[in-house]
Amino acid sequence: MTSSRRITEVQERDDKEESYFDKMAQSLESEDIIDQDLYSKFNVKRGLRNANGTGVLVGLTRIGNVHGYEKGPNDEKVPVRGELRYRGYEIQDLVGNYIKEERFGFEEITYLLMFGELPTKEQLVEFQSMIGERRELPEGFARNMIMTQPSRSIMNKIQRSILALYSYDDNPDDISPSNVIRQEMNLIGYFPAIIAYCYQAKSLFFDNQSMHLHLPIPELGTAENILRMLRPTGEFDPLEARVLDLTLILQAEHGGGNNSAFTTYLLSSSATDTYSVLSAAVGSLKGPRHGGANIAVIRMIEDLKANVHDITDRKEVDRYLMKVLNKEANDHSGLIYGIGHAVYTLSDPRAEILKDMARKLALEKGMEDDFGLCEYIAERGPQLCAERTGVEKAMCANVDLYSGLVYEALNIPNDMCTPLFATARLSGWCAHRLEEIITGKKLIRPSYKGVQDPRDYIPLDEREETVPSASLMDPGNRTPVLKK
Repeated sequence: MTSSRRITEVQERDDKEESYFDKMAQSLESEDIIDQDLYSKFNVKRGLRNANGTGVLVGLTRIGNVHGYEKGPNDEKVPVRGELRYRGYEIQDLVGNYIKEERFGFEEITYLLMFGELPTKEQLVEFQSMIGERRELPEGFARNMIMTQPSRSIMNKIQRSILALYSYDDNPDDISPSNVIRQEMNLIGYFPAIIAYCYQAKSLFFDNQSMHLHLPIPELGTAENILRMLRPTGEFDPLEARVLDLTLILQAEHGGGNNSAFTTYLLSSSATDTYSVLSAAVGSLKGPRHGGANIAVIRMIEDLKANVHDITDRKEVDRYLMKVLNKEANDHSGLIYGIGHAVYTLSDPRAEILKDMARKLALEKGMEDDFGLCEYIAERGPQLCAERTGVEKAMCANVDLYSGLVYEALNIPNDMCTPLFATARLSGWCAHRLEEIITGKKLIRPSYKGVQDPRDYIPLDEREETVPSASLMDPGNRTPVLKK
């Protein structure tokens, strides 16, 4: 068989399969649609949200608390200043003291989230030492599990790496608290190397870039090791490391109701192993409606710069943002990314802290105009949304608006933004898993009401086709050609 004939046959097969997949997907467009009125009829909380947009209360936690509104007399949202607490401590107090004392805090925050109290000096040194001893991956893991099977998606590869560590554990299924703590500390220690090596493998195999592999240093903290292993020379300055450390702190925890934390509770309640739970949490965070939102902000800013001649010209920026709202620019979603939040209304405390950090970093890196642009979007975005919709609504800049600027100033590749988020949030997930094991002890099993009408069985020879056959699909536009 000639190569050209083989290519033609493969193309024909691919076209036929694509037609089949499109046909079946189209059938589901009608088959899986549920009448919207049924949700109200049965009082279903879609997305586990109440009618006013607040989250349905499904659990209790001592780990983190997110507060962004009060409830009014008619159960409506009353906007208030945002508040975030880790184990009862305000995030501003925690971060403020690390800045004042000019020291790294992420490992201390991890200890606080997991074990419930701020450590003494001796406890912190012991914890940091134990994490440091776990910086290097198991022998052969990087080569066999990461480098030989790279992925276009770093988050996907992180998931697979976590699952693969199950095979390197002599006691993987024991969910006693002490064993889970051991597993979680291993993962926290390994994580900088995992994300860095996954990035390096992708860069080589899919981006045609040189790969630079550096071993982690046990004496360095999480932020320092990440910068060391990402950069070709392994060099970084103290300000860069402190800023990344503080960014990790701000993203380490956000209550039990966020999608990835709830995923952690959900899987932990089934008594499955730690590796299955935490890989699922990474999968949740990967989604663009959750942790992947930080990439959406970065891409929007890139599109703005490509289409606005002068980013300091506020009228030009306004025109672009209004095009975004009118679904005429960027990804045509109609959303100004980095503005608004499911809980926070008047302010996001993480964004306020990160804004100050971004300002200092922008001054050092000569990125004042970029910082001014983010600051303007934070101020003007909610106003333009109100002009567009005619509805005044309390909206604030969220943490994603400034995180992109911080990562750009730190020369962090875009592909690494969500993996860094996962590195930070791993501390919170570990804490929530332990809480569920210790105090949950009940399988999480919400209810779905079946609304399909009863049907009688039809013998195979008597059935009529209910979807267009693949042969009736127009291969040009993949739309069905109707019989007359």
